[in-house]
Amino acid sequence: MKSRFPIVELGKHVRQISQRNRAEADVEVFSVTNSEGFTRSTDYFRKEVFSKDVSNYKIVSPGQFAYNPSRINVGSIDYLRHDNPVLVSPLYIVFEGNNDLHADYLLRYLKSGWGNAQIRANTEGAVRDSLKFKGLESINLPLPPLDDQIRIAYLLGKVEELIARRKQHLQQLDDLLKSVFQEMFGDPVRNEKGWDRPEFQTLISGMRNGLSPSKSGTHQGRVYTLSAITGNRFREIYKEDSFSQIHQKYFPASNDFLLCRGNGNLALVGKGYFFPAVSTDVIFPDTIIAVSIQPEAIDRAFLEALWKTMFIRQQIESNARTTNGAHKINQGVIEKLTVLKPPIGIQKQYAVIAKEVEGIKCRYHQNLTDLEALYGVLSQQAFKGELDLSQVALPAVPIEGESHVAAAVPVPITTPVIELPENDLLLPALQDRTQLAPLLRFWLEAYRSQLCGAVFSLDRFIVAAQTRLGELHPDSDFELRTSDYEIIKAWVFEALASGHLQQSQNITGYEEEGGKPIFGNLIELEARQA
Repeated sequence: MKSRFPIVELGKHVRQISQRNRAEADVEVFSVTNSEGFTRSTDYFRKEVFSKDVSNYKIVSPGQFAYNPSRINVGSIDYLRHDNPVLVSPLYIVFEGNNDLHADYLLRYLKSGWGNAQIRANTEGAVRDSLKFKGLESINLPLPPLDDQIRIAYLLGKVEELIARRKQHLQQLDDLLKSVFQEMFGDPVRNEKGWDRPEFQTLISGMRNGLSPSKSGTHQGRVYTLSAITGNRFREIYKEDSFSQIHQKYFPASNDFLLCRGNGNLALVGKGYFFPAVSTDVIFPDTIIAVSIQPEAIDRAFLEALWKTMFIRQQIESNARTTNGAHKINQGVIEKLTVLKPPIGIQKQYAVIAKEVEGIKCRYHQNLTDLEALYGVLSQQAFKGELDLSQVALPAVPIEGESHVAAAVPVPITTPVIELPENDLLLPALQDRTQLAPLLRFWLEAYRSQLCGAVFSLDRFIVAAQTRLGELHPDSDFELRTSDYEIIKAWVFEALASGHLQQSQNITGYEEEGGKPIFGNLIELEARQA
């Protein structure tokens, strides 16, 4: 890690706190989550998961940090913004910073790509990685003057607010679709509208399991990971070999509804989404069941919405079997599920509304991607000391008599919507620049596949790639150069020729401005699914 600020060991600026609740005071028990920070345990888990005897629990006072040693690597750390002390599990580590360390600045650093790399480097454990306090003390931290720490935290906080607002908008659109579904079709359990409720097998033309890894041999290509189903966005692992010897049944077809066969988390078993297009260079593994629907009997958008209801979830979870800690379903369970079947005409009316809402969601996702890329760049520049903070005003000083504990701010976002996955091509590229092309092509494909048909931007890709390099290898000074744009340009023309990208404006050309290609500013491209 290189920064214009002094690099210090965190241990010289923090101290561990181990105050126990020996007096058994009436203090609430909290957990620290990666998404919400300090949260009442009963609110988060919807039940009491802590011991009746809390005398050994640790007391956290306002302004002090607490983290789960086994989950800090996924962001489970926060400082207490409440006015009153709380209790946390004895397993947690509690600490506080010196007066020269701003809590919001430290929190954002520990949740950044650089900070997370430091956390991973200092964890230990044979079975499960754990960051003990001595590991925390060894973390290297760029430490600007206190006023600059406050300015950095304030600036990043403003971007976080925009990100949180956009995520709220996306949630509101999801809620809107649920409301429309409820209004048009009623509650599938009560079925107050009296729709037919046949078995699912009457609406499908067949099912098939994905390809077992043991049968795929050396034939590798684009393979859907399990997250393709358990998440709401399709993700792929890209390889370069062809599938010339793989049976056609392992390729997704136009009406394939892909379901998760098994998972350690019961709530994810049976999750399902339609594959976005026909493809001959993508296979799905045996963790997935492909269900071929009869399009004249059930609409795709209607089925996806129905599949998210408790009506379907309860049937799946009650029929799943558990083996060695994993929950699984099979084709027989899927066939026997009871589904709702309104007339196809009404289903298609819902599909028209769903298409419009999904179009808005794709634009919002793109905007969210831009904001998160901006956050990544600002965060990296801030910790390197490359931001001009002279134009950032210090936040107003609290009025006398008010609490001096900082108000809650959204948890920093460190995982972008557009994901550039870590892979074996990264290290060779960092060690030998001639090996950069395979990495960039890998990331370009991953970037394109997640755009939902939105505009493809070279600028946004370059920002995302540079940010990802900084997150994965914060000690490296590797930066993309002008010559690297030739690799990207060649890939773009190939994608245009293959139909994976489509030109949506008639402005073409390739020029240079100040030695930097501005090809992406002269042509607008839309991403197309394979």
